[in-house]
Amino acid sequence: MPHPDPARRALLVQGGAYAAAMLAAPLLGACAAPSPSASAEAAAALAPGGRLRACINLGNPILATRRSPADEPTGVSVDLARRLAQQLGAPLELVVVDAAGQSVQAVRDGRADVGFFAIDPGRSDGIRFTAAYVLIEGAFLVRQASPLTSNDEVDRAGTRVMVGQSSVYDLYLSRSLKAAQIERAPTSPQVVDTFLARGADVAAGVKQQLQADAARLGGLRLLPGRFMRIDQAMGLPAGRGDAPLQRLAAFVEDAKASGFVADALRRHGIAGASVAPAA
Repeated sequence: MPHPDPARRALLVQGGAYAAAMLAAPLLGACAAPSPSASAEAAAALAPGGRLRACINLGNPILATRRSPADEPTGVSVDLARRLAQQLGAPLELVVVDAAGQSVQAVRDGRADVGFFAIDPGRSDGIRFTAAYVLIEGAFLVRQASPLTSNDEVDRAGTRVMVGQSSVYDLYLSRSLKAAQIERAPTSPQVVDTFLARGADVAAGVKQQLQADAARLGGLRLLPGRFMRIDQAMGLPAGRGDAPLQRLAAFVEDAKASGFVADALRRHGIAGASVAPAA
């Protein structure tokens, strides 16, 4: 796996530092129930409008999906949002979007109180992150007849790489690829279909999504291994200050330590993603 660039390392340190600072803050969801005043304070910090507006990105099927536009979203991020709202004693409003870029903008603009994001320095303006709660792998997909056999062969002149617009793969590969040309599909779930329609050489995205598309369409294969690891975290608007971030980071650490995240991954049949270690 490539080493994170300095800006990414700074974001990871930021998340860990705030999670460590949680030891001095009331733990949402800890074994001992918080006092009513602590719960009210937490609700005011994380849901200042009286309800928790959680942005759910359907562009990452590892974390959220729904069967039809009429159905409620389900998934790990939805479960976390419901757990947080329950602990705050606040009603939950799901702000549902189709792509990571839309989710980033919703939180930056204050249209959502919290969101679920892959940590990336390209998103640090206007959003502050907790430490990761889930680790996901990014992979490359090619046609069966492609001469490419390894991730190291992708970054070559004349190679066209399809990614989801404003996804973490777009942000990462835009920094790291020097010779290959990046092209963009409207959303991550549309990457493989767009890759085929436009005759691109490589599709990049969530490993499990690419595997599902390869099985659905045939004639495709994944390159071995991964080209990046995605640290999936929660985030909130940067202007909210330190106290709300500390409380959100405490919630994430408790969700990992209590087994809630692991149970959610099992409940939704998610393979290939793992619970992030304690910050």
